[in-house]
Amino acid sequence: MKDFLSGTAAVLVTIPLAGYLLVFVLCKQITRNHRKSVKLAIDACTFLLILAVHFLIMTIWGKSYLWMIVLTLLVIGFLFVLMNWKYRQEVEFRRIFKGFWRFNFLLFLFAYIFLILFGLFQRIAWLAA
Repeated sequence: MKDFLSGTAAVLVTIPLAGYLLVFVLCKQITRNHRKSVKLAIDACTFLLILAVHFLIMTIWGKSYLWMIVLTLLVIGFLFVLMNWKYRQEVEFRRIFKGFWRFNFLLFLFAYIFLILFGLFQRIAWLAA
């Protein structure tokens, strides 16, 4: 059972799309609401994408830059709070967190795709040399 759980966690971190599909299908069966299921799956997949980007960076460069990822998350969060306060004159944490989390989904999705392609091209160039 322990091996199954660790294997499942490894697949979900390595391939966040599998996590997205798993959460989407489960939510769709429970809620019967497509739009809500997509949003819940995106929210769950964001954490998987952050982990996947971290492990891809570790694989490509052999160093952990988790501190840089956390710093990026903090700066983006600060900017979201600042922008909300500037335009609405009040801070709505629930609204800010939803926007922050979904922005991070897009950011880390692009980072994930970029790192996958970069890693593939790097390995191909290394094998060709």
